Amino acid sequence: MLGKTKKTETDTTITVSSEEELKPSAPSPRPTPTRAPESTSSEKITTIGENISIEGQIRGDEHLVIEGSLKGNVEMEKHNFKVGSNGRVDGEIRAQNVSISGQLQGTIQAQSKIEITKEADFVGDIKAQSISVEDGAYFKGSIELNREPHRKSIPAAAAKSTLATGTDTKKEK
Repeated sequence: MLGKTKKTETDTTITVSSEEELKPSAPSPRPTPTRAPESTSSEKITTIGENISIEGQIRGDEHLVIEGSLKGNVEMEKHNFKVGSNGRVDGEIRAQNVSISGQLQGTIQAQSKIEITKEADFVGDIKAQSISVEDGAYFKGSIELNREPHRKSIPAAAAKSTLATGTDTKKEK
C-alpha cells in the first residue's frame, strides 16, 4: 500500500508509505486559509452557471458572466458584464463593457462599449460610448451614445437667421 490514502473508521485521512508507520494525520484546530497569488481585479471572472437562477441585485469588483438566469440589477461600473449564449437577464446593467450573446431585457449603461452578437436577443435601452451589433442579432430599443458629435453645431443665432432668410420652394398653382 505504498503512497495510498485510506480513511479510518473515525473518518480521519491517513497516508501510508514505506518509511512511515501507519498513523492518523492530526486535524488542525483551525484551518489556515491559503491565499491565491495576487492578481489584478481585471483578471478575476465570476460565472453564474446555466443551472443557476438568481433574483436580486448584484454588485461586484470583478468581471461577471451569466450563463443562467438573473432577474435584477447589476452594478459593476469598472468591470465587464457578459450574458453568455445560454444566459437570460431581466434588469438594469451598469458596467464598463457589456457583451450580449443570450437574452437580455432591460437597460444598459456602459462606461465604454456594448457588443451584441448574432446569437443575442435584446429588448431595451442602451447608453454607451460605442456599440456594435452583429448581423443576425435581434435588437429592439433605443441607443444613446455618450460622446461629442462629429459635426460642429450651428450657433442658435445663426440657425434663426438661416431659417428667417430661407426661401420657400413651394410653387402655387
